[in-house]
Amino acid sequence: PQLVASNNRFCRFLEEYCPVVTETYYPTIWCWEGRVQTLLRPFITSRPQVQYRNELIKTPDGGQISLDWFDNNDSLYYPDASTRPTVLLLPGLTGTSKESYILHMIHQSETLGYRCVVFNNRGIAGEDLLTPRTYCAANTEDLEAVIHHVHSLHPSAPFLAAGVSMGGMLLLNYLGKTGRDTPLMAAAIFSAGWNVFESVESLEKPLNWLLFNYYLTTCLQSSISRHRQMLEKLFDMDLVMKARTIREFDKRFTSVMFGYRTIDDYYEDASPCRKLKSVGIPVLCLNSVDDVFSPGHAIPVETAKQNANVALVLTSCGGHIGFLEGIWPRKCTYMDRVFKQFVQAMFEHGNKIFSM
Repeated sequence: PQLVASNNRFCRFLEEYCPVVTETYYPTIWCWEGRVQTLLRPFITSRPQVQYRNELIKTPDGGQISLDWFDNNDSLYYPDASTRPTVLLLPGLTGTSKESYILHMIHQSETLGYRCVVFNNRGIAGEDLLTPRTYCAANTEDLEAVIHHVHSLHPSAPFLAAGVSMGGMLLLNYLGKTGRDTPLMAAAIFSAGWNVFESVESLEKPLNWLLFNYYLTTCLQSSISRHRQMLEKLFDMDLVMKARTIREFDKRFTSVMFGYRTIDDYYEDASPCRKLKSVGIPVLCLNSVDDVFSPGHAIPVETAKQNANVALVLTSCGGHIGFLEGIWPRKCTYMDRVFKQFVQAMFEHGNKIFSM
């Protein structure tokens, strides 16, 4: 991988405590192309068994958010729950705590003794919508409420977050907004779309539309159809359900819901590349340059070099949340290994990051 970081101390920290970012990544030889990696990962990788404890929290506008906790009360390394390190996990666009990549992150965290909590976006994990509002990549209010809630429950516990795809975009937008004013000590970002304009343009190419765009649009429509009675108060749901691309869905639904004058205004606000300079805590971002959801040319390499808190790890292969490796990649992916080593490095050695 290519390691991009302006801060030599951050680089040395990663090389010593997160050496996976300097190893050669060998993608699965029969499935190296980015789109194939993206399509096959959900079917190939195993699904570790995780027992969650669900919690519904109220929001200031009268809505509710579903959190799935993995408390890890059997932790041998951190038997005291009050100081047990906590990892907040943010799934992708239509993802929940049941996604295989989330289950693998929890499995990795379990072996290290950590506690995890998954932030499910509104209305997507089986809970009812109490207000006609869902979620988007630009609005960080729900994430702020969740971070405040989790921190208030365990104020003495080290706390970091990891976001995948749109979850990573949301987390980056939050960090760009808050700077250093956050209880999070660090963050890991995987396969984030850095520039939404470039992402939707890539996904609208004929083959990509056929393989990904149309399917994701139907997933978005399915996620809101259960709440149709609530949402019909504000939206022409028949028109929303006729959308055939993510851009059409966002134009008719998401941008309207969050008060944007145009879809371009929403996409500009949702693009994390615009806020990267303001990130105030250590952040490691893994992307593959063959990811059709986040094209390599749109990854903000030069902007990242201007912020000492940011490190990019760029692979030439891996697709979108793929990073499959080995002949039969059932279990651990390269992304899982980066996650495990980085969170362990931060929780156990984070105080050394700017003193090396």
